[in-house]
Amino acid sequence: MKFKIPKPLKLEHEELHSELIKAIKEKGKIGEAANSVAEKLHPHFVKEEEYALPPLGLLSFFAKGKITSEMKDAFTMTDRLKADLPQMLKEHKTIVIELKKLIAAAKKEKKLEYVHFAEKLILHAQTEEEVMYPASLLIGEYLKLIFGSEVKK
Repeated sequence: MKFKIPKPLKLEHEELHSELIKAIKEKGKIGEAANSVAEKLHPHFVKEEEYALPPLGLLSFFAKGKITSEMKDAFTMTDRLKADLPQMLKEHKTIVIELKKLIAAAKKEKKLEYVHFAEKLILHAQTEEEVMYPASLLIGEYLKLIFGSEVKK
């Protein structure tokens, strides 16, 4: 079964990426700080879109009571997220450090749109930590309860 990241989450990632590209194009400290954010953020976003966020696409099926055996394929992703969660959280801390440097540079140059962007990205990371990652993990656990011994190894 193909798991799709819910459209609002996918669009949010695309919007954040676009705003970061705009910041990278700035001259001076803002561009440098944004580039540093991008170096840390890009590999992290790749992981999220590969295995942390796609299981969330199952939530609407669960809400309608639609469970299929094909959903067992999500275990690969949720088990990987569970194993990688400490590293993912560590990456968030590193990204936030770089975002704070971007905030400082943007405030110094009075470019508040980049302050707003960086604060929005920090909030996005917090939402992932407190909502999206736990929801993905719960999806895996829920499916394991449903399928019991049929769990795909």
